[in-house]
Amino acid sequence: MPAIKPTKLYNDGLIFNMNWETIFTTQRIGQEKESARPRSGFQRDFDRLIFSSAFRRLQNKTQVFPLPGSTFVHNRLTHSLEVASVGRSLGSIVGEKISSEISDKSSDSYEFYRHELANVIAAGCLAHDIGNPAFGHSGEKAISAYFINNARAVIEGKELQSFFTEKEWADISNFEGNANAIRILTHTFKGRLIGGLGLTYTTIASILKYPCEATAVNKQFKHRKKFGFFQSEKTAVQSIAEKLGMLREDGELVTYKRHPFVYLVEAADDICYSIIDMEDAHRLGILSHDLVRDSFLHVIKCLDPSKIDENRTLDVYNKIGDLNERISYLRAKAINLLTIKAAEVFWENRQQILAGSFNDTLLDNIENSCAPLKEVLRISNEKIYNHDTVLEIEIAGYNVMAELLHLFVPALLKQKPDHKDQKILKLFPLQFREFEETSFPYEKVLNAFDLLSGMTDLYATEMYRKLKGVDIPQHR
Repeated sequence: MPAIKPTKLYNDGLIFNMNWETIFTTQRIGQEKESARPRSGFQRDFDRLIFSSAFRRLQNKTQVFPLPGSTFVHNRLTHSLEVASVGRSLGSIVGEKISSEISDKSSDSYEFYRHELANVIAAGCLAHDIGNPAFGHSGEKAISAYFINNARAVIEGKELQSFFTEKEWADISNFEGNANAIRILTHTFKGRLIGGLGLTYTTIASILKYPCEATAVNKQFKHRKKFGFFQSEKTAVQSIAEKLGMLREDGELVTYKRHPFVYLVEAADDICYSIIDMEDAHRLGILSHDLVRDSFLHVIKCLDPSKIDENRTLDVYNKIGDLNERISYLRAKAINLLTIKAAEVFWENRQQILAGSFNDTLLDNIENSCAPLKEVLRISNEKIYNHDTVLEIEIAGYNVMAELLHLFVPALLKQKPDHKDQKILKLFPLQFREFEETSFPYEKVLNAFDLLSGMTDLYATEMYRKLKGVDIPQHR
C-alpha cells in the first residue's frame, strides 16, 4: 500500500494516528480476540445481530408509513436488511480497491479488506437502527419532549431537571437513537452476558455516526450534528476509539473524528431511504406512477447517461406489465448506480476521510452534482413525510411515549414510591431492573429508555391503552 502520511492530533501529550492497516480489529466488547475460523469475527457480528431479539423487534417498528396496512410497505427490519445488502456491496467495492494497493498479499490487512470489510459494513447496517424506539423518529422526539416539557415538574419536592447533572440532562432531554444503539450493543444488562451482543470494536465503530457526547453537539460539523453515545457508555466508546486509533479532537469534551467505515454504513442507509420511500409511496397511491417513474429515470440518467441514451433501461421497463414491478425495476437500477457512485466518492476522498477532514456525507456529495437526486429528496420531504398518514402516526407516537414516561419516570425517581408506582415498577423485565441496585437517578431513567426503546409500535400502544384504562387487561 502506498505510504500514507499519518494524521496527528495532540491530546494530553498523546498522538493518535489513523491508517488503513490499524483501523480494524477482531477484539470484542467484554471478550478477548477470537479465532477467525470457521466463521470470521465479523461474520459472527452479522449472525449475532440477525438472531438478536433487539433486531427481531424491528419488524414492528415504523419506518415511514403506519403498520400494518393492506399494502405491504417497509418497516425498520426490512429497511435494515436492504441497507445491509447495499452496505455489503459498498464494502466489497471499497475493500477490493484498498486491498489492490496492499503489496503483501499474505498480510492481515489484505485479508481483511479483500474478504471482511463487506461483512463489517453489512453488520453495521443491520445495527444502525437498532436503538430506535417505537414510532420512528417521532418516538425519539416524544421522549425528548417529555423531559423538556416537564423539566420543572416536582417529584417529592424536587424539580425533575435537578435530579441530573448538566451532561446527564443533555442526554435524556435530547434522546438519540444512535446513542441508544451503542447502549444496546455494549451494555451489560442485568442477568445478561457481559458486553451486550459482544460485537467487535470494528463493527461498533462503523455505526458511530456522531462520535461525540451530547454537550459537544455542533451542527456545523457532520460528525457532531447529533451525539452518538450516552454518558453511561462513554468509557466503552473511548476504549473502542483508542483501540482503533480514532482521532480525538482537542478540548475537555469527548469528541472524535468519524471512523472511515461510518461513511459506507451511512451511505447505504441514505441510498435506501432516499429511493425506497418513493417506491412505498407509489404502492400506497400517495405518489403517481408517472412522477415516480420520471424521478427515477432522471436519477439514472444523471448517474449514467448511457443507460437511458441507449434505451436499454427503457426497453426492459416497457416489457414489464405490472406497474409496481416497473417501479421496482427502476428502483433497483437507481440504487445500483448510487452504490457505485458512493464507492467512487469514498475512494476519491479517502485521504480526507482517513484524516478526519471530510465534512460531508457520500450521498450529499453526490446530490450536489446530481439535481434529479436533490429533486427526489425534495418530493419526499414535501409529499411523503408530510402526508396525513405519516403525521398521524407521529402524533400518536408523541402521545403514547409521553404518557408511558409520565408513569415510568416518577415511579423510578421517588425514594418512597406509592402503591401505584410499585405496581408500575414491577412491569419492568428483569434485564431492565438495574434501578433496584443503584441510587443514581440518571441510571434509573436509562432503564425507562431501555424498556421504551425495546417496545414495538404495537406493544407500546397496547401498554398505553391498558395502563390508561382504555382497555381492560385480560387474563393471559
